[in-house]
Parts: sequence; C-alpha cells; structure tokens
Amino acid sequence: MISLGASYRALVVGSSGAIGSAFVRALQCDPQCQEVLGISRQTHRDFDLADEASIVTTAAGLAQAGPFDLVVDATGALAIAQHGPEKSLNALHAQPLLQSMAVNAVGPALLFKHLLPLLDTKQRTIYAKLSARVGSIADNRKGGWYSYRAAKAALNMLLHTAAIEATRKRPHLVVAALQPGTVESALSQPFVASGALSPETSVTGMLKALDELPACSGAHFVDYQGQAIPW
Repeated sequence: MISLGASYRALVVGSSGAIGSAFVRALQCDPQCQEVLGISRQTHRDFDLADEASIVTTAAGLAQAGPFDLVVDATGALAIAQHGPEKSLNALHAQPLLQSMAVNAVGPALLFKHLLPLLDTKQRTIYAKLSARVGSIADNRKGGWYSYRAAKAALNMLLHTAAIEATRKRPHLVVAALQPGTVESALSQPFVASGALSPETSVTGMLKALDELPACSGAHFVDYQGQAIPW
C-alpha cells in the first residue's frame, strides 16, 4: 500500500468527504497501518478551517495520538456559499473569492503549520494535501473558475514555501500537492456529466503516487497517476 515502516500511524483531515473517507477505508485495509484517525466537522464539531484557534485546539488534542507518519488533508470546497465556479470575469465577486481563499488556501496552510510538529522526525513521513490541476498557472488554457483557480494556486505556493522550510530540519519529509482527478462526489456532481473516477480508484492511485515520491527540498505537485503537474 505505502512504505512507511512496518507499523505506521495515519491522520486524515476532511474524513467525512468522498475522498477523505476513501483514504480512511484504504488505510484501514493496510495491515502495516497501525491506526488511522479521521478528523471532520462531523467528528469534531468545533473544528473550523476558518478559525486558527480551533485548529490549534484540534492539533493539541491529536498530540497524544501521534506521532504520525502520514497526514492527508482532504479538505476543500468548490462551491462557496452557493456560488459555483465563475464562467466569466463579470461573475467574480469579492466575498466568494475571499471565502474560497479562506477554505482552500489559508486554512490548509495553517493546518500544515500546526500539524507539522505531530509528524515523526526519525523516519520517512508524508504530508499530502488535495489540490487541483486548475491551480496550475502554467496549465491554465481555458480560463474561468477564478476563485477556485486562484485559491488552489495560492495553496500550492503556501505549501511549497512551507515545505522548503520544513524539509531543512526534516530531510525525510515528503510534502505533496495532489490532483485527485475528477472524482464522483457531491463537490463534482453539479459540474461533471459522466466519466468521473470512483473515490477508491483515485485514492489507490494517490497512495501509489505518494509511495514513489522522494524526499526533496520543497513540495511535489502530482496527479493521481503520479505524473508531475507544472506549478
């Protein structure tokens, strides 16, 4: 499944979503995974990505369960306050843009800040965050989806910058921004007619991709098939 020693511990944030819950199930089936913990608004009602104090409290509560060898952040939102992806510049408005930034970039960056100390320092560890191909500036050929694209691009920059700092003291740490593919979920259903991946297929691919990534100075940006995506 994933090479993190004979007995590793995993944490999945956003475990109530389609992809997050698929990660939990996959890791529970791995005989080498000693324990997998899931965090979501359903299991931890006070957990709020938009509130750093709640992230601090959640991380403090997890400290006794660690250290962890694998952390997966599967949080994120495509539609914000009933505002879907913008098809034109005229549809761009400040509040949905700021809310997308808060949920898809700022919150995850603060989550990384407070969960990083919970990772094992003595061996290979992985911190994986769901991103999106539309967050790639180099790969943007269609335009549109302003808020989501901008938030995911900001996320990628924050993650990569934090990974550069983190790997100076943690040379065995792998940090990855993951493109899960278009997955069957409540998030994608309004925008995808057919051909979406099952969460299980996506997660199996992402775990394989993570297993093959080397530790480096900074973060990787790869899809569920392990293919590198330009930043």
